[in-house]
Amino acid sequence: MEGADRADSVLRVLNITQGQWGERIAENIHANAPSDWIVNSWAAPRVIPPIVDDPEDYLPPELPHADLIIALGDVPGLAQLIPDAAQMCKAKAVIAPIDRNESLPPGLAGQLETWLEAIEVASVFPKPFCSLTESTYNRTPLVKEYDDPTIRRFAEQFGKPEFRITVEAKTIIDAEVMRDAACGCARYVSDKMIGIEVDSVIEEAGMLHHHYPCLASMNKDENYRDTLMHVSGNILQDAVKEEVRSHLTVVYLRPHGLSEEE
Repeated sequence: MEGADRADSVLRVLNITQGQWGERIAENIHANAPSDWIVNSWAAPRVIPPIVDDPEDYLPPELPHADLIIALGDVPGLAQLIPDAAQMCKAKAVIAPIDRNESLPPGLAGQLETWLEAIEVASVFPKPFCSLTESTYNRTPLVKEYDDPTIRRFAEQFGKPEFRITVEAKTIIDAEVMRDAACGCARYVSDKMIGIEVDSVIEEAGMLHHHYPCLASMNKDENYRDTLMHVSGNILQDAVKEEVRSHLTVVYLRPHGLSEEE
C-alpha cells in the first residue's frame, strides 16, 4: 500500500539555508531531485542571536507547504526557528545535518529533537550529512536508527553515497551514482573516476572528495576522535571500495623465513 500511495504523491522539500554550505546542498537537491518532488528554499537571516526570544522576528510572513524541512544553518540560532517553521509549512519531518558542531552543538540538537517531538514532527541529525541511509544515520560508534517514511524517501536519493562502478582491464570505465551525497560530492567524484586504474581509485576518490571541496568541519569531533571532513571522506571511500573490491589486486605477505614447502 505504501508503494501505491507514493506513486501518486509529491514530496515537498523546503531547504532553509544560511550560507555557502547550505546553499550548495540546496542547489544540488534542486538540480537532481526526482521529478515527483517539489523543492523550495528559503534563505534565513545571516545574523541570528544565540538565544531567540521570538522566532517570528526572524521568520518570513509565510513559508511554502512542505513535507520535509532540511535545516542548513550556519549558526545555532537557526535551530530555534525550526519548530515554528515546521508548523508554518505543516512539515512532517526535519533533517538537521551536522557537518560542523559549531552550527548545531549536541545539546542544542537534543533540545531541537524534543521540541519537534512535542509537535509530532520526526527528526534526524546525521553527523555528517553523508552518513544518512534509509534506516540509519551517523557512523560507528554513533550509529542511530530511525523509522520515518518521509525521511526515508529523501534518503533513497541523497545521503550516504552509493555507486555502480564498471571495471574493464583493471580500469574504471563507468561510474553511476545510485545515491548522491546531498552536497553533490558523489556525483563529482563519479565523473572524475573514469579512466583511473582500479588499484588507485580508492585513494584517488579520497583526494577528489577533498578537492570538491567537502565543507564539513576540520575541527576534531570528540565522539569520532577525527574531523568530520575525514569521516565524510572515509564514508565515500568505503562506498567506492565496496564496488571495486572484487577487482583489487590482492597482495599476500609471507612471514620472513617461512618457505613455501613449510
